[in-house]
Order: sequence, then structure tokens, then C-alpha cells
Amino acid sequence: MKYDVVVVGAGIVGLATSLKILEKNPSLKLLILEKENSVAQHQTGNNSGVIHSGIYYKPGSLKAQNCVRGYKMMIDFCNKNEIRYDICGKVIVASSESEISAMENIMKRGIENGLNGLKRLRKEELKNYEPHIAGAAGIFVPQTGIIDYTKVSEKYLELIKKFGGAIEFGCELKNIRVGTDQCEVITSKGTFVSKLVATCTGLFSDRVAKMTHPHLQLRIIPFRGEYFKLKDQAKHLVKTLIYPVPDPNFPFLGVHFTKMIDGEVECGPNAVLSFKREGYTKTSFNLRDALETMIWPGFHKVIKKNWRMGMGEYYRSLVKNSFVKALQKMVPEIEGKDLVDGGAGVRAQACDKRGGLLDDFYIVEDTRVVHVCNAPSPAATASLSIGDYVSDKVIEKL
Repeated sequence: MKYDVVVVGAGIVGLATSLKILEKNPSLKLLILEKENSVAQHQTGNNSGVIHSGIYYKPGSLKAQNCVRGYKMMIDFCNKNEIRYDICGKVIVASSESEISAMENIMKRGIENGLNGLKRLRKEELKNYEPHIAGAAGIFVPQTGIIDYTKVSEKYLELIKKFGGAIEFGCELKNIRVGTDQCEVITSKGTFVSKLVATCTGLFSDRVAKMTHPHLQLRIIPFRGEYFKLKDQAKHLVKTLIYPVPDPNFPFLGVHFTKMIDGEVECGPNAVLSFKREGYTKTSFNLRDALETMIWPGFHKVIKKNWRMGMGEYYRSLVKNSFVKALQKMVPEIEGKDLVDGGAGVRAQACDKRGGLLDDFYIVEDTRVVHVCNAPSPAATASLSIGDYVSDKVIEKL
């Protein structure tokens, strides 16, 4: 049970990291540990399946660099491995004149991030792209696409196994002990020994990182995003993807419409504090998860700054008509009777002690361990680029 590398977590980032390690050095003995019974069970499998263009992200940030690079790598990977996707484009719509300035800043970022073909839409041009849309102006983003990231993850694992990599499902991490020349990875299925450990554990990334970095200065705050789906008779109202202009003070994109690769149309998500890290229902609760959030000094500062917005998100979660009104700002013909309950996902939002919500990828490392501590959206789109980056660090340490 000795390995060169143990990777903890079989979400899309952990799998992409494993694949890139083996592509660069197929002779390495690699093991993936996953507490669930299959891949992509949490953030990866519960997102909207959007191939993000990179238009939103601060130029020069790890998000921007990895999204634009990862986008190209994802498309190439899907073409090579015959994975279905659709580059359908999307419209970002300013619902009022007051949002146009923020919309222009988004377009400027997209241009700085190297996106070609972005088109500013006047009010009268919006309906050429989305016939049922309403707004003061918009941007058409031709690069945006849709895909099933669970299928991508399954293909990653298939290729990992072809390289000789192994995976252990139903194997929950308990601790990591770092020695002078090896690591002991203690799990519910025994102890594995490796030269190096890489962790990509999403909603539990802070707890896992604290196993080797006890003074880690961030905490994962879980936010649940709840969705509705359009009934068949209303699907004609949305051709592709329709997004609002996001609030620059909040690390979420706002409720939007997403045509999915299976033909469904999702509406959402909102963003409500979850009292369980893997809590996908309104009643989900875990005492440890809730307490860790509530006692974190940074969370107190987040609440003080954003409590009005937070209450609005909770109200929208509990009162369907409020959710409908948010959707009607972009597509006025939508009615409550057009919506059925969809799924939910939980986003791992890293928060520092000062109340900063980390908006970029964040990695902690030492001589024998690499922890991916924050990999928010667009991590799925950027997974191969992130995996390439992390795998370089792993191989350098080996």
C-alpha cells in the first residue's frame, strides 16, 4: 500500500490533477481516495454544466488565466474523446440603465482576457438572440457552452486507469501525517503510504488542509444554490443561456437561465447559507458544520456587510413568487406555473478572518503536501488547466 502520489478527492479537479500527473510521468504509482461510491458527487455533479468563457474574472488572476486556458483544453479534450458539448453562446443582460456601466466593465474584462467576438447589444438587438428577453442592453458571449461534467469526470477516470492509476471508493480521509521522507494517509479503510499527497476536497478543503497546516487562515462557508426547471411548455422562452449583470460586491452571478445539454432549462440558483456542507435541502443541518461557520470571525464581518442581501436570498428561497420576479426581470413572460422544483448544489466559498470572500483559486503547500483550498467556479471549465498547474507542483516535489 505504498504509492508515489495519493490524491484525495474524485471531483473534477482531483481527477484532472491525477490525469495530468500520469500524463507527465506514467511510471508513477498513483492512488485516488474518494469517500463517495462514484466520482463527481458534490460540486462537480451539481452544477449547471456551463463551459465558462472567462469574461467575468479579473485580468491576470488565476481564475482568468486558468479559465481561458482551461476552456481551450476542455474543448480539445472533448473533441478527442467524443464527449458531447454545445458552444451555444450566452447573453448577459442589463435589466436597467443603471446596470449598463457594470455591464461595460464586464465586457472590458472579457476583451482584456483575450475573448474575441464579444458583441455589445442595444436594447432592440437583444431579441435577435433571445426573442423573449427584456433589458436595456446586453453582451453576446459566443464562447460560452454547455456540457455534462459528470461524463467528463468519468472519462478522466477511465484514462487514469489506462495509465495504471487506481481509485479507492468509500474511503474517508481521517488524517495526514507528514514525515521526513513519506506521508501516512489515514482513512476509514486503513493507512496508505505515499511520497506526496495532493488534496482536492472541495467543501472540506479547509478541514483537510488543517491536518497539515493547523493555522490555516481561511474557512469554507457553504452556500446552497437552489434551482427550478422550466416545464416543457415554457422551454421555448429560453434559447441558450441568459445571465444578469452580477453584483460586483457578491461572489455569485445571480439567478439566470441555463439551457442544459440534456435539453432541460434550469432557472437559478439563489445563494443561501447552508447549515451543512453537503446540505442539499432546506432542512439540512450538521451541528459541527453550522458551528464552524458561526464562530468564524470572517463570517461575522460578511454578515455585517451583506445581511440585507442574505435576507433577500433567504426570502427568495422560501417564497417562490420572489424567485419568479427575479427571473421576470430578464424574461417577463415567465410565470410561477412554468416552474417545477429542480435540484440544488452547495458551493464551497472560502472566507478569510477579515471577512474577505476569496474570489480566486488558492493553494497551500509544503515539501510533501499540496492542498487545493479554494477552487470555485469556473473550476470545472478550468479543471485541466488547474490540474496541469497542480501536477507541476507535485512532480517538482517528487
